[in-house]
Amino acid sequence: MESIQPIIRQIAVQLIKENYQKEVAEDALQIQQTKPEFEGDYTLVLFPLLKLTGQSPASLAATMGEGFIEMQPNLFSGYQSVGGFLNLTLSDEYSIKFLEHHYEDSNYGQQAHNGKTVLIEYSSPNTNKPLHLGHLRNNFLGWSMAAIYEAAGYRVVKTCIVNDRGIHICKSMLAWQLLANGATPETTGMKGDHFVGHYYVQFNELYKEEVKQLIASGMQSEVAEKEAPVMKAAQQLLLDWEAGKPEVLDLWRKMNSWVYAGFDATYQRIGSRFDQTYFESDTYLLGKQTVAEGLQHHVFHQKEDGSVWIDLTADGLDEKLVQRKDGTSVYITQDIGLAELRYQTYATDTSIYVIGDEQNYHMKVLQLICKKLQRPYADGIYHLSYGMVELPTGKMKSREGTVVDADDLLDEMELVAQQKTEVLGKVEDFIEEERQHLYRVLSLGALKYFLLRVGPKKKMIFNPQESIDFQGHTGPFIQYTHARICSILRKENIAPHTVAGINLQPLEKNLILELERYPQTISQSCAEHDPSHLANYLYGVAKSFNTFYAQHSVLHADNNEQRQLRLKLCALTAKVIANGMRLLGIEVPERM
Repeated sequence: MESIQPIIRQIAVQLIKENYQKEVAEDALQIQQTKPEFEGDYTLVLFPLLKLTGQSPASLAATMGEGFIEMQPNLFSGYQSVGGFLNLTLSDEYSIKFLEHHYEDSNYGQQAHNGKTVLIEYSSPNTNKPLHLGHLRNNFLGWSMAAIYEAAGYRVVKTCIVNDRGIHICKSMLAWQLLANGATPETTGMKGDHFVGHYYVQFNELYKEEVKQLIASGMQSEVAEKEAPVMKAAQQLLLDWEAGKPEVLDLWRKMNSWVYAGFDATYQRIGSRFDQTYFESDTYLLGKQTVAEGLQHHVFHQKEDGSVWIDLTADGLDEKLVQRKDGTSVYITQDIGLAELRYQTYATDTSIYVIGDEQNYHMKVLQLICKKLQRPYADGIYHLSYGMVELPTGKMKSREGTVVDADDLLDEMELVAQQKTEVLGKVEDFIEEERQHLYRVLSLGALKYFLLRVGPKKKMIFNPQESIDFQGHTGPFIQYTHARICSILRKENIAPHTVAGINLQPLEKNLILELERYPQTISQSCAEHDPSHLANYLYGVAKSFNTFYAQHSVLHADNNEQRQLRLKLCALTAKVIANGMRLLGIEVPERM
């Protein structure tokens, strides 16, 4: 069955044309849920149509309201005019037909393939430290947007670019050479990414101490920061890497392999997967051909020292270096080269970069340069910018070792999930393996939901205790609602016969209409690149179900017809919750 909002738009366009001989585009019409204090289910905003039709609000509402009922008497049962708003009431007949049509549909909400390809780049870790809380928000956003795009009918390619070269990597390498005495993750029992990250922190401790000593000897702080022996040694290590020194490359490969093993374990734990992983060590030379082409077409210009630039001041930005005087690429050029490679590989219609908001300027420059180079993928570049995540204790700093490692946070979340579940006392009949699985599902669901329920652009504070609350605006509340519904459905089978002719209770109809909005919520989350719409919608569904269930018995309904209708309502609610949470990367248990 077609969703209600498109039907309302189509009818409204037709009524405007028939009654006023005026054309209006469907996407120009504003439709929203009717506010609870008014009668009705959907509201058509009439203000934009008053000037077009030359009518008063009351006159336009009467004409449109009567027209809706006349054209679709089985769909609309009434209307109400409130100022410049037309509130439409859907019939019980339509609501029951909708429920009958979809309660067994496991693919409800999944849209047909549209032939378009979307590439989503997310995670983008550095190989000098483990994944942290910020990476978790990045991964959850990237993974959920990929799932939402797939549900909206797109072919999706999930990619990751690993920053595996540069001075930050050399710092970890040097500290290991100086301090490790040959230690490895195996000999220390440490996870590989944590092991290498430890030496990154150690490097900065050495560096701070050397700078402090140089300043104490009379050197200016700016000079001391440049002259510190350990920093000079790290810079030399980078030069040796770029020169291809075998012993340096061997150490680089060995330490990166430790980190990759650690990353893979964390990715598996949180459910992140990629179709293609790129490494900066393979891509950092990309873009040189782009620079030559840009010079030839006068998009770029070369300065006297041989460096190549682009002047973006006319576009409200600044001058941007695209190639150093020694002929080496800079980040922006590498990004253009990688975008070119990915477009040639996947023929993408859209490329979504899930990157923190500190890179807003960089992404503006990237898209603008691609447009000036007349790249076919330029208009399809989208920066899914997100804000920093902090803990109640404050900001994190990786150099000082105060970053919250993803693995440590996941361990803490499982412990909190166990403590709060045991307080409820509902898992006494679970075997140990079932309990441990439930704790993992609840903790990961709590973490993902808490980070996804907030719009990406907002900065946020993550509170582990608050995120696992079985009565709050949380993932576990939605998971518990799903398990509750599954418990009901295990007690009685749903009969295949129809339940037409029942007069719906207000809470029954409200829940049905909430479920009817699921496909359009997926479309909205996709169009606005914002999984929080879906996350908050699912919370609304869970709340509506619990309100309904508190007032109306399912298994002890007044008659069999009513019981069957409510069982079907339970079945569709469970499907929407399970499918919607899956698009957020969250598993929902059937028992809790």
